[in-house]
Amino acid sequence: MNSQQMNQFDSIARAIAYIGNHFKEQPGLDKIAEEVNMSPFHFQRLFTEWAGVSPKKFLQYVSIDHARKLLSDDGATLFDAAFETGLSGTGRLHDLFVQIEGMTPGEYKNGGINLAINYSFAGSPFGNILVASTARGICRLAFADDESSAVERLRKIFPKASYRQKTDSIQQNALSIFNQDWNNLNQIKLHLKGTAFQLKVWEALLKIPMGKLSAYGTVANYIRHPAASRAVGTAIGDNPVAYLIPCHRVIQSTGAFGQYHWGSFRKTAIIGWEAAQLSRVEAY
Repeated sequence: MNSQQMNQFDSIARAIAYIGNHFKEQPGLDKIAEEVNMSPFHFQRLFTEWAGVSPKKFLQYVSIDHARKLLSDDGATLFDAAFETGLSGTGRLHDLFVQIEGMTPGEYKNGGINLAINYSFAGSPFGNILVASTARGICRLAFADDESSAVERLRKIFPKASYRQKTDSIQQNALSIFNQDWNNLNQIKLHLKGTAFQLKVWEALLKIPMGKLSAYGTVANYIRHPAASRAVGTAIGDNPVAYLIPCHRVIQSTGAFGQYHWGSFRKTAIIGWEAAQLSRVEAY
């Protein structure tokens, strides 16, 4: 992702936060532009370039009414639908390309003593990203507003691993997900440190289609732990791979988006952006 797109997200982040906090008021273009100190004309153009839809349409995508409509179709069949929709052209669902491989018990317990981890930073439509990989796949992808803190958190997960700041082909393939051209995308492999329960939850998240949302209870039912909604929520919050494992698609049963490990406004941005991308694909 180029620097211009990164700067665009920085410029409209306040607008997204404002929309997320005031969607019930259905603020107009002039009001949102005023909040971010832009002219309505400039703001409309910049926002539409980033999201692919107008601020008004984006506002509809992030409203609770829209979320409730998506949740109304929720259930086991929602997960099954991930394998039945968007299977051609640029509308191909990226989740179908993601495969999770859990680390061995030894790797899990020893802090990554035998792991060689490459990491680098890159841009995305939602800000700066740290991406880290082993020889077997992506082990972490996190939004990195502060790069030094992001590296520090990575090292705490694998305290005994060896590290190099280096971009490799595994990382580049995973980051191509943001280009929206998935025809030549190789399968993305994730090499994750997690308990059996966490891995089960993360695998379930991969089956929530792009542009759709699910509730915590639905995920719990899907993994056959209907009484474990709270534990499911904890596992979702511990997701080590932003966006590729779409924990942002899980919201409260009321339709409220709720919290997000990398910031609630960013969750709002991703949900609205995905809805916009899917709408554009379906229009063709």
